[in-house]
Order: sequence, then C-alpha cells, then structure tokens
Amino acid sequence: MSSWLLPENLADILPAEARRIEELRRTLLDLYRAYGFELVAPPLVEYLGSLLTGSGADLNLRTSKLVDQLSGRTLGVRADMTPQVARIDAHLLNRPGVTRLCYCGSILHARPAGLLADRELLQIGAEIFGHAGVEADIEIIQLAFESVRQAGVQQARIDLSHPGIVMALIESDPALTAYSDDVIQLLASKDLPGLNDLSEKQSKLKPETLAALKALITLYGKPDEVLAQADQTLPALPKIGKALNELSTLVKALPGHECSVDLADRGSGYGYHSGIVFSIYARGWHDALVKGGRYDGVGEAFGRARPATGFSLDLRKLSSGLPAAQKVRAIRAPWGQEPQLRETLAQLRQAGEIVIQLLPGQATDLDEFIIDRELVWIDSKWQVKAIT
Repeated sequence: MSSWLLPENLADILPAEARRIEELRRTLLDLYRAYGFELVAPPLVEYLGSLLTGSGADLNLRTSKLVDQLSGRTLGVRADMTPQVARIDAHLLNRPGVTRLCYCGSILHARPAGLLADRELLQIGAEIFGHAGVEADIEIIQLAFESVRQAGVQQARIDLSHPGIVMALIESDPALTAYSDDVIQLLASKDLPGLNDLSEKQSKLKPETLAALKALITLYGKPDEVLAQADQTLPALPKIGKALNELSTLVKALPGHECSVDLADRGSGYGYHSGIVFSIYARGWHDALVKGGRYDGVGEAFGRARPATGFSLDLRKLSSGLPAAQKVRAIRAPWGQEPQLRETLAQLRQAGEIVIQLLPGQATDLDEFIIDRELVWIDSKWQVKAIT
C-alpha cells in the first residue's frame, strides 16, 4: 500500500474548497453570535463514559476508542459534540437561567453513517439550555433555516417528528419494555412485516398497542392531515396529546417553509432526543443537511438535568452540495525587498487586495486565485496594471 493513501471514507480538502468551508464557518459563527449564542470549544478526546452519556447504541458504534496512557482509562474520539456541550452547560457554567451555546470542530466516525458519508466531519451547531417551552424549539429551527439560507441553499424543507409518541406507546404496554430498541428500529424503517413478527414473538402485546404502532408507519406527509389523523387513530395518552400539540404549535410558527411530519421517525438515531426532532433537506444533498431536536435531561449525568434543544450540521457536507467554489482575483508582484515595494505591498494588502509576491522561478498555477493584475514599476512608482 502506498504511504500516501488515506483510510476509507476520509479525504483531503483542497485549496478553493477549504477556503469556502472556512468562510462558511466564520459566517455561521457570526450569525449565531448575533442571536446571542456564546462560543465554546470542547476537547477532541474525552473519557468514554462522558462522551456517551445519555446516548444510544448508534453513537457508541461510531465512537473510536483508545487507552489513555496517563490514567489507563478508555478514551473516545468524539463522534458528536452535543453531549460535550451539555456537559459544559450543566457542570462548568452551571447557570440558573437560559444559556445559548454554539460550537464548531472536527468529529470522527469509526463507521460511516451511510454509503456516501465521510468519517471526518466539521460539525457546527447551536444549543439552547434552560427553557422547556416550544419557543426554544421555534428559535432553534428558525436559526437552522437561516444558517442554510446564508450558505446559499435554496428551497430547503423540514421534516418533523416527536419520539415521545413512540415512547408513550412503549411505556403504556409492559410487553414492549424489553423490545423498545427493536420497535424504534422497525418504525424508522417502516417495517410492517417486522411489527407483525414482533407481535407473534410477544403474545402479551396488547392489540390496541400493535394497531397504534402500525398506524404510526402510515402517519407521514402534510402536517395538517397527519396531525389530524394521529389525533383520531392514536390512543388518548397524555404524552401523545402533548406531543401532537407541540408539533401543531411548531408547524404554525413556520409559515412559508415546506414542511412534512413523520411520526415514525426517531431523528438522529443517537438516542438522546426526548421531544420534537427535525431534519432539513435541500436539493443537491442526498441526506439530511441539518439535524436537531430536543434532548431534555442529558445533563443529569453531569449533575444537573436541563431542558435543551439544538441542531448541528457538517460544513464539509454543506459545502460539497453548493456550486463549485470560485477563484478570487489576485495581484502578482515581483520579488524584492526594496522599501518602496514593501510599502506598496503592505498598503494593497491592508486595503483588502490579495497580492502574491512571486519567488524567483515561481509558476502561477494556483487553485484558489486568478491573477488578473500585476504590480509594475512605472513613472518612478509601483502601480497596479491589468494583465492583458
């Protein structure tokens, strides 16, 4: 094997694309700051127990493990930054009221999330802690839409769900307690034969529970129709009624956005979501561009249970679906250390120009820049002239 080959599902980012990703990072972090979100930067590696707190099996499988040479304990390379930010809010900041935090950093997946997915992602996101009402969910979703809009994404649409509905059904029937993970997976894949097999395996399953689970598979599409049908077909459990009301309130707060509801979807699959979850899709991306939702109680393991909601996206994926990164204009200048030349170079760069001082024998084969002007000595001074 050649020493320069990279592992599967890992890739280098070349100049023009890397520049655009960095510009997207700056744009979005400035956007979140304008909304009052404070930037935090958790470490790339933590003790495994902390990284996986409150999460499901999927996050465990995607987390790379190693042994800490100092303590002998198992460390994990983060595969998702949300639990880390929850730890910072609950354990380090320990504020009594609402806290808005944002972040951006690399994460690593031990296994790719899909056939076309990368294993290294540049995750950026925003989280609101300390407010249990749907108002925080509305703000987060509006900010997620504004994030993709500022990146240049056109005609984004949102898919909503609420895992509390599934969990209410599971909690209402003791026969399902040992099969909760199976039920969630069967519903997510809309596997009706699998539900029938489960009912045969567990003979004590209530008929009304099985009927409700089968109904969930069909409850997706336009919000008004789905929520009205769910209200009629699902059991009148308090948690289900609360979830449907929250979804209805949220849909009304998103006028002008193309919206759908899928009551069998579980969101990210990481297991920590407890309330409304959402995914934002757009033409040009094969998978969800943004994922988020409510995850109350994750901070309990860090000493304080807090209401929480947020979203994240991969900047590398976001950039990959946009039109090809464009080169920018630049000025070439000859090599030299004369005071007048150095002063001219400094003035041009301070004015925002890109000036490339060519080294002796240097070619101008560049991926990121188009050199359309040059610095030349005319009339006893350095001047910028167009290259014809």
